[in-house]
Amino acid sequence: MIVYDTVSEAVNGLKKRDFRVDFNLEENCLVCHGDKFNVNDFEIVEVYRFEGNSDPSDAAVVYAIESVNGMKGILVSGYGISAEGMSAEMAKKLSIQKL
Repeated sequence: MIVYDTVSEAVNGLKKRDFRVDFNLEENCLVCHGDKFNVNDFEIVEVYRFEGNSDPSDAAVVYAIESVNGMKGILVSGYGISAEGMSAEMAKKLSIQKL
């Protein structure tokens, strides 16, 4: 796996490797261009975790995601308090411990 120093480096690096669409997180699914992807409709290919230097609320995770229909994209999400509001099933799917 490639090492990135910042969120923007990770996003730019993944885009260069054909992860071009932006996924957004909803409670029970990912959304992109009006399409919804439930937890069984995508796989996490790579994950990069970033922690803020002085403020834990600056923490973020960048996911490289591929949908079952071949769409490749990126999800940038906070974790901890900023990750509240998602279903337990989605939280388990996005769990960074398994990766």
